[in-house]
Order: sequence, then C-alpha cells, then structure tokens
Amino acid sequence: MVQRAGPAMPKLDAPLQLSPAFKPKIWGRADLAPLYYRPGIPRRRGRSGHGVASAPEMATGTLVGEIWLTGDDARFMNGPVAGRTLGEVSRQYGPELHGKSWPGARYPVLAKFIYTSDWLSVQVHPDDAYAATQEHASLGKCEMWYIIKADPGAAFLLGVKPNTSIASLRAACERGVSRKLLRSFRPKADEAVFVPPGTVHALGPGLVLFEAEQNSDLTYRLDDFARLGLDGKPRELHLEKGMEVTRIDAAAHRALPEVVQREPYGSRRFVMACPQFAVEELTLRRTALFAGSPERVEALAVVAGDGRVETGAGWVGYRAGETWLIPPATASYRLVPRVLTRLLKFYVPDLDRDFVGPLTAGRAGAAKIRKIVLTD
Repeated sequence: MVQRAGPAMPKLDAPLQLSPAFKPKIWGRADLAPLYYRPGIPRRRGRSGHGVASAPEMATGTLVGEIWLTGDDARFMNGPVAGRTLGEVSRQYGPELHGKSWPGARYPVLAKFIYTSDWLSVQVHPDDAYAATQEHASLGKCEMWYIIKADPGAAFLLGVKPNTSIASLRAACERGVSRKLLRSFRPKADEAVFVPPGTVHALGPGLVLFEAEQNSDLTYRLDDFARLGLDGKPRELHLEKGMEVTRIDAAAHRALPEVVQREPYGSRRFVMACPQFAVEELTLRRTALFAGSPERVEALAVVAGDGRVETGAGWVGYRAGETWLIPPATASYRLVPRVLTRLLKFYVPDLDRDFVGPLTAGRAGAAKIRKIVLTD
C-alpha cells in the first residue's frame, strides 16, 4: 500500500523576524535602554519609544538580565511560521532553516543582549570534548562579547592572574573572594572580547552587551560571592568540574583589532570568527542589497537605527532590539535605513572564505588576522 505524502511545508525564502525571550536575573536592570523601551519605566529627557523595540510588560521591579534573541523560545513574527517558536521550526525544517552545513537539530548560535547592574557569577565553560565525555552533551561552550554600552567604572574579569595555581583559585572561590585572583579590565563601547572554553570570566555592573555563543547550557559556576538567587537560596557551585576544565594560562582575548572595510552601503567590520560562530558589524548609511547564503542561516541583530526590510512581496519595518533570520533560500532582500543603522550579523562560518580571504585581500596583515580569526 502506497502511503500518501503529507502536505508540503511552506518554503522559508524571505527574512523572518524573531520576538526574543526576556529573562529575569538578580543582577539585571529595570531600564532596558538603549535597545528597548519598557512600559512603566520613566523616560529620560529626549528619549521615547520611537525607533526601538518594546519590551513586554512585566511585574513592577522585575530586573531583566538577558534577552535571548535566538533561544528555543524566541517566536517568529512573520512569514509562514509566524507564531511558532524557533525551537519548533528548527526541529521541523532542519537544513532548510539552518543550511546544509549545520547538522544539529537546534539553532546553531545562541545570541543574547545582556544588561548588568551587579556582578555576574565567576564562571567557566567546558569544550566539546569534555562535554561529550562528562556531560553526555554534543556541545561545550565558547562565547564572545560585543560591548554596546559601558558606564563609567564598568569592568569585567577575564582569565587568571599569573602565578596563580588551581589550588589557590579553588580556595578563593570557596571563600567567595576569587575576584582578587582574576584579571580585571575596563570595557569600552564597540570592544570585542572572545571567551573560549576554559577561560574563567565574569561580567561586572554597568554593561549592555551582545553575546554570541554555542547553543549550549553548560556553565560551571565557580564563585557567586555568597549571594542568594531569585528563590532566596544560595546558587549551586560546580567546583569539581569547573576546576577540571579551567585553563589557568588562558590568554585574555579582549580589545580585538577593529578591521573595517568600505562597502557601497556603508561599512563592514570583521569583528571576530572562530569555528563555532562569526560576528560582523554592518553599518548602513544607504540602501543595501543582500541575499541569503545557500549553505547556512544568517541572523541580523539590530543594535541601532530603524528602517525597512524589503522583498519582492513587500516590506516590513525594523527597529533597534529586533533580530531577523535569513534562511538559506532567501534569493534577495533590501535593507533601507531611515537613519544610520548598525547591525550585528552572526552565523557559523567558513573561516577561510568568510574571514581569512576577505581580510587578506583587504591587506589586514597576518598579525591582525590571527587576533580576529581564533581557532584555539
């Protein structure tokens, strides 16, 4: 007996807007400027909700620390999959959404906006090999930060100070004083930071940043400074596994070189690339014509500005705080900025084709390329 095929899935061949998921955190903020307007938050002089996305209504006093742009719970706002979550659509469409170069069932790159009003815990992440053998997980976790805004006095911790042993680091974590053994840095706007597995790190207060990472939940908390979580209890530490994966001599990959190339629409900055993800910054001063990439999905996080996304079927407005996915079958689309627009484009790269080749052709120099294209 011949089984009839089910109805064909609608084709994904145009830019798709995602509505992000807002995550309360004890170290988060009530005010989500400059990316979001939050109802009920007094507007500062000269600021309005125009040109930025609106955050959902939440209970008074709720502190938001993370906005997950490409998490499983992010929901499509347009197209044939409108109303469905990214997790559902990823499982159903697979390579048609992700591209043939990504075999996983989950979206390949998790991106977030992060807002801090206090220190996050001191953390470290395992690599893929450790995750596979010790956690029965397919992915470890590496990540990067792109600083959008840094208040005076803002800081982050990245890496262990020289001549620090694992034993002394563990003892300091147990006493809640690990910060004195970690390297502290003052961030600046537009700074890019790479955090590979094994690098001990923590974000401090006064930051608004974009984070891209492997779509993995594996985090080992080393020191939470004896704080209580949202449930009123101390949060769990993971010192055994955390110390096993810590690279005591890990380099601090911060203030990555800024390599910018002119484009007809404005400029393109090669922020950083590693085998797991790449990030570019596109500055749009005039209309830009793009197309999807047949072998991969690409995403655009709008950091500043507003305008229109145009296709043959019509147009939809974009604003700061929004995220758009570009499926591989997208033949062409236009971005028409109403005002100067900055986008962070992120995807799983072919390192040679997407970064090394263009950077070499642009005469970036081998030393700069090694600091932007990171394979360790």
